[in-house]
Amino acid sequence: MNTKHITQSAAICAVYIALSWIFAPISFGHNLFQIRISEVMTVLPLYTPAAIPGLFLGCALSNMLIGGLGIIDLVFGSLATLSAAVCTYLMRNKPKSIALLPPVIINAVVVGAYLNYLISPEINILINMGWVLLGQAVSCYGLGLPLCKILDKYGKKYF
Repeated sequence: MNTKHITQSAAICAVYIALSWIFAPISFGHNLFQIRISEVMTVLPLYTPAAIPGLFLGCALSNMLIGGLGIIDLVFGSLATLSAAVCTYLMRNKPKSIALLPPVIINAVVVGAYLNYLISPEINILINMGWVLLGQAVSCYGLGLPLCKILDKYGKKYF
């Protein structure tokens, strides 16, 4: 790890937290359908390994400072983001439409499961997972793919 890597990680962490805070009402709605706009940044492991710790810390701090769902959200949500970031990085040579699947699928399963436990145990767990999948798909594909196009065109000097 060098200074550039640490700086990129810190910047990614800070932007993730800022986006989570700005869009908190739809990121942490404590309901089934949430769109965490900050998850658009899950495309960044395609461009730099510095995104892995940046996303992990950004998610952990956001869940701790803004989220309000406690230790389960802090631990499992952050670990889901970490594992998704690692998988995305490992898939960086695949087509982007495939490489962006890990944050969608991993969060759908992990976050959907604990949201089912924490806020809606009366609803079938697959429905909870489906709502998380939909919110992640909006962030990762609806917002993430356009961000990839911008980064492909202009981001080479930054990563």
